[in-house]
Amino acid sequence: MITKEELQKTPEYWFETIQNELFRQLKEYIEKEGISQTALAEKLGVTKGYISQVMNGNFNYTLKKLIELSLAVGKAPVLEFKPLNEAITRNETRPDTLQDKTLAKVAEPKTIYK
Repeated sequence: MITKEELQKTPEYWFETIQNELFRQLKEYIEKEGISQTALAEKLGVTKGYISQVMNGNFNYTLKKLIELSLAVGKAPVLEFKPLNEAITRNETRPDTLQDKTLAKVAEPKTIYK
């Protein structure tokens, strides 16, 4: 079995973490604004199918698209690069949460990472 620390050294871990956070931000925006995925697609100038792919996690984002999606829902994508050994959480008994402040997140501009 792979440890959490080993998992956090893989590109897939960080990709999934950021992808999950983007999904959470888009879902929150859709609910807050009371709009449909179709309306969000129209706002972004993309197809409903594209938004469905994003919401289902079946999409590999380019950096530019990540920025476009984030800005469309009023969020600034903030990415912090730090040494891997500082970013890895060593508590192996609890499951990952999106609340980990060590993870790269799509966040409000005023968020400060520690």
